[in-house]
Amino acid sequence: MTAGKKTSAKTEQIKGAVKETVGRAVGNERLTAEGRAERAKGDLRQAGHKARDAMER
Repeated sequence: MTAGKKTSAKTEQIKGAVKETVGRAVGNERLTAEGRAERAKGDLRQAGHKARDAMER
């Protein structure tokens, strides 16, 4: 995985986690759900890149 893509996936995971935490803290279910979805998207992107890296080896 290139450094840029790795950073992008990690950034998405962190942003999602922050949104989810803030949403829970203020009781905003929509923000919590958005954060959860964004974090999951980052997780999937990172898993896909790791799988490609593993197949290249």
